[in-house]
Amino acid sequence: MNRRPLGSTGIEVSEIGLGAWQLGNTDQWAGPDRETSLRIVDEALTLGVNLFDTAPGYAGGRSEQLLGEALEGRRADVVLVTKFGHKADGSSDWDAARIEPAVEQSLKALRTDYLDVILMHSPPSELLDGTIAAHYREFERLRGAGVVRAYGASVDWGADLDTVVSTTDSQVLEVLLHAFHQEPLAALNNAASRGVGAIVKVPLDSGWLSGRYDKNSRFSDVRSRWTPADIERRAALVEQFRALLPDDVSMPHAALRWLLAQGCVSSVIPGAKSLEQLRENVAAADTALPDATAKAIEALWSREIQDNPLPW
Repeated sequence: MNRRPLGSTGIEVSEIGLGAWQLGNTDQWAGPDRETSLRIVDEALTLGVNLFDTAPGYAGGRSEQLLGEALEGRRADVVLVTKFGHKADGSSDWDAARIEPAVEQSLKALRTDYLDVILMHSPPSELLDGTIAAHYREFERLRGAGVVRAYGASVDWGADLDTVVSTTDSQVLEVLLHAFHQEPLAALNNAASRGVGAIVKVPLDSGWLSGRYDKNSRFSDVRSRWTPADIERRAALVEQFRALLPDDVSMPHAALRWLLAQGCVSSVIPGAKSLEQLRENVAAADTALPDATAKAIEALWSREIQDNPLPW
């Protein structure tokens, strides 16, 4: 597995990381149980993955706990990313005074004495602005104390990304970016030029770019927010995306390789509910996407989505 610099932090991360929202998340996402979750993390390390992304709210706190269990004794080999804002009980608390206690809880769950990265977890827009929000000063204090190595925010849109970069000293951003959501790309390139590392979340559009769903798909989890019209439109885009690919390139590999072709991207963090999914994701980093295919993917977004974004 190749590694890339995480901006100017001095941290190097695997091109493919592991998004750990699904670990132990048997209730909402039909995620893997404890034993399978531990095997997924162990196999990820074997395959060269060193970046693991979690949050207190994932699986009601079980994601952090399972990572802590799986990675105990191997802390020096990994880069741990967690977040602040959304709590294990499903509530949110954005009080800056709660950052240090929240970090302490995450450290305990993860069985470590420091975090590589702490992120504001998709906060209210007013908390992205470091001239208003005290949160980034608190993160900086914790960085000075050696409790965290880097900090930033998890965001979805270019304007939010620009706000964080221009008003804070954040070193890392986690950003929603995939073939059907290319809007943040220009802002992300600007952030990279300023030494900010970028971790890409939801790279397969919640499973659509894996090719598993079609116009007849229906969802009972949080994706039930999509209307039948939303599903039909996404399904049509999936077929257009599929038609752009060489015969020997699968949909998930194309989606992940397109992201890795962006020079501003440090790591991409698809989730994995099974060892098979994990191995499939990691294999995407083995070869590059043809330039013509990458350009066709960009043209698809410009033509079909740019002026009419897909609902989250």
